[in-house]
Parts: sequence; C-alpha cells; structure tokens
Amino acid sequence: MTSLLRQTRRSCHIREDSGVGAGSFNGKRRRGIRVLENKKIAVVLPCFNEAAVIANVVCDFKTVLPGATVYVIDNNSTDETADVARRAGAIVLHEALKGKGNAVRRAFCEIEADVYIMADGDGTYDHTRAAQLVRTMFDNHLDMVVATRHTESKDAYRRGHQWGNILFNAVLRFLFGEKFTDIFSGYRVFSRRFVKTFPALSCGFEIETELSVHAIQMGIPCREVPTVYFDRAAGTVSKLKTYRDGWRILLTMVKLMKHVRPMAMFAAIGGVLAGLSLLIGAPVIVYFLQTHTVPRIPSTVAAASLMILSAISFVTGIILDSITYASTVNKRLMYLSHRSPYELKQEAPVKGDGA
Repeated sequence: MTSLLRQTRRSCHIREDSGVGAGSFNGKRRRGIRVLENKKIAVVLPCFNEAAVIANVVCDFKTVLPGATVYVIDNNSTDETADVARRAGAIVLHEALKGKGNAVRRAFCEIEADVYIMADGDGTYDHTRAAQLVRTMFDNHLDMVVATRHTESKDAYRRGHQWGNILFNAVLRFLFGEKFTDIFSGYRVFSRRFVKTFPALSCGFEIETELSVHAIQMGIPCREVPTVYFDRAAGTVSKLKTYRDGWRILLTMVKLMKHVRPMAMFAAIGGVLAGLSLLIGAPVIVYFLQTHTVPRIPSTVAAASLMILSAISFVTGIILDSITYASTVNKRLMYLSHRSPYELKQEAPVKGDGA
C-alpha cells in the first residue's frame, strides 16, 4: 500500500506541474475557479473496493478544484479504500449499508456545501471538466448538470450496457415525458437546494434514475454536458450486476411513476380494466338486448367486476394525485427556501472575472 501511495503522489505532482500548463483551457479553468473562490464545494465519491485507483481520483479532483473538499464514502469496502483515500487527502465517511444509493444518501445527509460534485471513485470520469461543469451551473442558473458519457473505446462499457442505457432513457421519456440522454451517468453537479430537497430513497444503482425523476417532478433547471468516459483501470471491477440492477432500475421507474404521476398510472390501469370489461361484457349486453335473458352469468360477473375495479383505479388515481400535488408543493417550498446558484454567484462577485 505504501508503494501505491508513493506512486500516486508522484503522479499527482506531475499532473500539478505539467498537466495544468498553458493554453486556453488553463485560462478558462483559472477563470472558473475564481468565480468559485468564496463557494464551499464538496466532491462526493461513493466507493466500494477501489483501493487501486481512489488515491489518483482524489488527487485529480484536488488538483482541478484546489479549494474543494473531497469526500470518499466508503461503502463497507473489504480492501484498503478508506486508508488510501484518507492518506491522499480525502475525508472518509463510512456507510455500512451496501449500495450506491445508501452511500449517496449518507453523503447528502452529512455534508454541508454550496456545490456538490458527485462522481465515481473508479477513475472513469473526466475530472478535468469539473470546474467547467460547476461554472455551467452558475452561469446558466441551473441546479443540476449531468455529464453525459461519450467514448470511442469498446471496452469502456460492458456488453449490452449501451443498448440498455438507450432503452432505459426511452422508458423514462415514455413514463415522464422528459428527455435525458444518459440517466445513468454518475458524474453530476448539484446546487445545495437540489441536494437538500432530494429524499434519496434508493439503495443501489437506481439512485441516478431517482435523481433524474426528482428534477423532472420539481421542474428543476438542469442541463446535460458531453464528457469523455474512460476505460476502467486495470485491476478494478465494475460493481454493477447487469440483470439484477437492470430489473431493480425498471421497478424503480414504475414505483416513481406511481409516486410522481399517479393519475396517469392508475388511469392507464383503469382504462385497461374497462377495455377488458367491455370486451367480455359486450356480447352479453347484445344478447340481453335481443332475448332479454342473461345466459352467461360468469361472463356477466367478470365484466361487472372488471368495470368496478376500473372505477376504483380511477378514484385511487384522483386521490393519490391530490396527495402528490400537496407533497410536491411542500417540496417546492423547501426548494425555494434555499439560495439559488444565481444568488450565490452574486453574493461575492470577483473583479475582473467577466461573469
């Protein structure tokens, strides 16, 4: 572990001297940092068994955002992730309940900041874009910036994950009517008022879906920014279980649909039940009008039962929609009680910044 830390510190020093050199990017990066001098920035890195790379990731973010505090949320790792991260300069928080959602919940509960940057601890996200992402949030008065993943490498994504990402983005758009191109990106920037009104009820990798739906429900201004997605470092393994986590994400979408758009969900269920009722009951009604008798009692009972269930479904949707409306109003008022990124930016303007 000692040799790993020494190697990490050497690589960090090289990046500090030569990686942030000349050119327009360096000027823009410094200009973006000047805007954030008086802002408390927290970099949140949920981790599980990332000892091989976490020190590099911590060092990278501390280099591009010198004034930021880096937090590593150790999600019950069985290796030396916590020790390596602490020696690299990060503050380590421990979350015993396994799952990325649990780690993010702990971070959002414990950490107080003006700006939150969430990324993975595996080194797959482009840390050099961090200052630009934060500046995008402030300049455009946003509450969430999503760094969408783009790569030319076939090894960056596991087999089938790109198609799965496209499919789930389409499902989200169908259920909630909003378009995200990468709902599974774990590289995001949040304002304080986003974080402090986000319930974080998910336990695993479905946390990114919940973040996106929260933004949709609250009408929160957000934007996607394309960034490079790197291959995993040698010796590290993805913690995502394709089929298990994919199923959990789909169930989460359905559950969030029930919570966010109950009228639409229960109206759809009621419509299906009413359609089945008419399909079964129409021949019975026609026969009754012709003969004034009801020979098919089971079909009659089934049709009537389905129509009653349809009515119950519609009424349930109306009731839950009223509850959801009241809940959304309360969340919105809590959201508005926090200062906006625009207010934070204007709080202590920096001369010569040009913003």
